[in-house]
Amino acid sequence: MFATYQPGDSLLHRLPAGPKILLVCALILTASLAIREPRHVLPALALTAGLYALGRIRPRAAWDQVRPVLPMLVAILALQWIVADLDTALRVSGSLLVAVAVAGLVALTTRVSDMLDAVTRAARPLRHVGVSPDRVALVLVLTIRAIPLLARQLRQVTEARKARGLGMSIRALVVPTVLGALTTADQLGDALAARGVDD
Repeated sequence: MFATYQPGDSLLHRLPAGPKILLVCALILTASLAIREPRHVLPALALTAGLYALGRIRPRAAWDQVRPVLPMLVAILALQWIVADLDTALRVSGSLLVAVAVAGLVALTTRVSDMLDAVTRAARPLRHVGVSPDRVALVLVLTIRAIPLLARQLRQVTEARKARGLGMSIRALVVPTVLGALTTADQLGDALAARGVDD
């Protein structure tokens, strides 16, 4: 989810946030189970493209949802090809691409405030077991915010790797990205604790 909400009056825009999130989760799960061979990726991508058309999302905005994760998907594809085979690599990376694109569609057609309200309402029964719905909503906000931060970190690492002439070294891509993500997580945790969120 790398773009901001795109106002509109399509069917997807009018669909309430709660059912939309459940529908997207069901679609991602179905796609993950249905993509058993590389050739199954194309119909899944075609269905995703159809959903973007239904939401009247501009091609540029749709592209912006998947472009930041392409280097990571290429790294995953290469790693899966090494440890398994090409068919597995294409199937795994294709499933992830579909999942990212479908999740991005939710961000483009749903206000963040609506998503938070839906999650908070759904989590209210968890109060009985000591779970705070507000904290669940906070986790969702942090997750939404962390995705573009991770994408930016990945882009910076990719540019640095190219500048140093490291080519397609997976280690040079993954290790700095993971370390940067962990550092950001530590800083965020310290900031939340300083504000009493962990009290």
